[in-house]
Amino acid sequence: MSAPNRVLRRVHGTTAVALGLLAFVLGWFAIGLVHVWSHPIVGWVPLPVLPLLFAYECRRIARTPELDRDTRRFWGNLGLSSVVLVISVLSNMADALGGPSPSQAFSVRTELIFGVILAIIMWSLLRLPAWQRSRSDWLRFGLDTTVVLLTGSVLTWHFWLSRVDFGDSPTAAPASILLIVVVAIVSLVTFIKVAFAGAGQLDRRSLHLLSLAVALSAGTAGVAPVLAGRPYLSTAMLAISASQFVGVLAARRQWRMRDAPAAPRPRSRRFSVLPYIAVAALYLTVLAMELPQGGHEAVIAMAATALTVLVVLRQISTLRDNAQLLDTVDTSLRQLTAYQKELDHQVAHDPLTGISNRPAYAERLSAQLAGGEPFVVVLLDLDDFKVVNDRHGHETGDALLQALSHRLRNSLRTRDTVARLGGDEFTLLLPGIDTDDTELLLRRLMDAVQEPMVLGGREMAPRISAGVTRSAAGDSPEELLRRADVAMYAAKNAGGGRWTWFDPIMDSRADTDARLGADLRQAIARDELFLLYQPIVELPTGRLAGLEALVRWRHPEHGLVSPADFIPLAERNGQIIEVGRWILAQAMRQIAAWHHEYGPAAPEKVSVNVSARQLNEPGFPDEVAALLASTGLDPDRLVIEVTETAVLGTGAALESVRRLDALGLKIALDDFGTGQSSLSLLVDTPVSWLKVDKSFVDGVTVDSPEAVIVDGLIGITRGLRIQAIAEGVETAEQAARLHQAGYRFAQGFHFARPMPDSDVALLLDRLSHRESRQIQLI
Repeated sequence: MSAPNRVLRRVHGTTAVALGLLAFVLGWFAIGLVHVWSHPIVGWVPLPVLPLLFAYECRRIARTPELDRDTRRFWGNLGLSSVVLVISVLSNMADALGGPSPSQAFSVRTELIFGVILAIIMWSLLRLPAWQRSRSDWLRFGLDTTVVLLTGSVLTWHFWLSRVDFGDSPTAAPASILLIVVVAIVSLVTFIKVAFAGAGQLDRRSLHLLSLAVALSAGTAGVAPVLAGRPYLSTAMLAISASQFVGVLAARRQWRMRDAPAAPRPRSRRFSVLPYIAVAALYLTVLAMELPQGGHEAVIAMAATALTVLVVLRQISTLRDNAQLLDTVDTSLRQLTAYQKELDHQVAHDPLTGISNRPAYAERLSAQLAGGEPFVVVLLDLDDFKVVNDRHGHETGDALLQALSHRLRNSLRTRDTVARLGGDEFTLLLPGIDTDDTELLLRRLMDAVQEPMVLGGREMAPRISAGVTRSAAGDSPEELLRRADVAMYAAKNAGGGRWTWFDPIMDSRADTDARLGADLRQAIARDELFLLYQPIVELPTGRLAGLEALVRWRHPEHGLVSPADFIPLAERNGQIIEVGRWILAQAMRQIAAWHHEYGPAAPEKVSVNVSARQLNEPGFPDEVAALLASTGLDPDRLVIEVTETAVLGTGAALESVRRLDALGLKIALDDFGTGQSSLSLLVDTPVSWLKVDKSFVDGVTVDSPEAVIVDGLIGITRGLRIQAIAEGVETAEQAARLHQAGYRFAQGFHFARPMPDSDVALLLDRLSHRESRQIQLI
């Protein structure tokens, strides 16, 4: 059986037992009115059980985490009063049954225990937040209670106590009954005030039921005179059984409402009708006594009543005018409060996604650090978000950010924080979580966030990279975000779509990158960059068909720095624009010089890699046109190599490619198949050359999926009249297999390694003296 079903059965079981005990006591009491019980203890036995049932329900509510602290404390105190009630019941049993014959006597001990119970209940009520009021509120409450108390006491004495012959019953003394009425009135007024004022998650209907329990307990005093000749019965039987059963119902109601949000606090009442009802009741009583007698007393009573009515009407008129004025003020205040709340929300929330913004997150982060509880910070960045904006527009990009923020919020715990720092960058704050739970949460989060979605009729599969770091003593918000940022970029460099924990070694790498970046800024001025050229050959002859220009960096301290290290660095810090401009200018001058010197023997095509940042740079096609004009280079001899990611869209990059094509340059799509490949690129982009990545060429000689892709691509390129070049050919077997598949062009170490321009010049010297203009490089 599930836990909720077990709890439900316990709740219903408690209520059923309480109802059965109540029915037994009422039946025993009713029969006792016409029958003398020879064993009166039987009627007392259920009485201690009912407070225990109520105490059990109160204890369960007091330990319910869904409720606020004040509500749990209130029910815990009620449970304590029920435990004390058990003691008082046992004491009363001893009073009634401890003598030689049954009696209805109450000892001082029992009365003191009842006083403790009432003190606990009143203390519990007065500790509720509803009683955190001003002195004026307390004064009005005291006056209302005094008016009702005085009126109720007078009316009780006049209409009941003064007319009843109590005889010798020890439980039916007028003073004791009047005391019970006084305590009941004060308790009822207090319960009702709390019910109308509201107190967090304390259910009002439960308070109404508890008020009914107090009323039933007090109301049983009315049957005391009837029991004067029946010592085997006691009003305690009715008071305890009825009040505790209703208490169980109130606790059950609170248990059912434990998940309900706290009810809004009702509007403060400016006019209380309760004192006027009490005064009216007392004046009607006076008139009922004096008018039948006539005389001066009747005239004075009528005059006093009329004067009081006029004063009340005058006061009500004034209160009505004040209420209208206060309503106007309240309306203005509510509008001002609503406006202030809206401003507060805007200050602390991101306008696009509705989640927290950077300032609010920084404040939350500082508060968490000040609190001392350990926590985890996660920095997330959407991979290739710029491609989405360029290809599908900023409206789709905004919709994607909104969808992702919604998924992030739904993947977190209630105490976690998610915020948008700006652009496509989000951050999480996960308090009180260990490493294993963090891993589990991030695994679920990544799965949820990277689930494919449809936006604007297009299916998208978002990918995010995340950096994770744990708080440590002495951390600052800036340091935590810095570490998470370093880890996030490590995740991106590892391929994206994953998370990476921060490792101190990353800082040394970041420092190395920073120093390398600073050196790279000076590399052009110091003449440290140079170009190498790798031949592109025809298959199967090996005839030189073209060259690819490749940049290299000779660092004065570190020697040759791999392009795999400094090109991504230049991409990240933006230096790729300046480096790319230098590469393009150097290559174009060199190509023009070769054609000027060697004529027909010069390379037919030379390709130069252009980055996505260069393509998105305003005026880049105009720069290329200016270089063509200054060098006098035939644009047909220059091939611009771009990656598929750079033109995966309809933005500035694709427009630049089309303008370059209009200038007469050829466009090659590099590393095809390694990124977000789409065959639509071959249709949308003016591609003349397709370069098949080395990762596919490596498996071409075996029965592998890569071989199938290589075979399929050649068919596609032929149909689209695009020339295919196989990259990374390292063996004769690969070259033969590619030629067999239909490839006409290839490059790789099997044919020639990248060489300086001086070696290219030697090669061209040899070619210029051959009539066939062919060379076998194998």
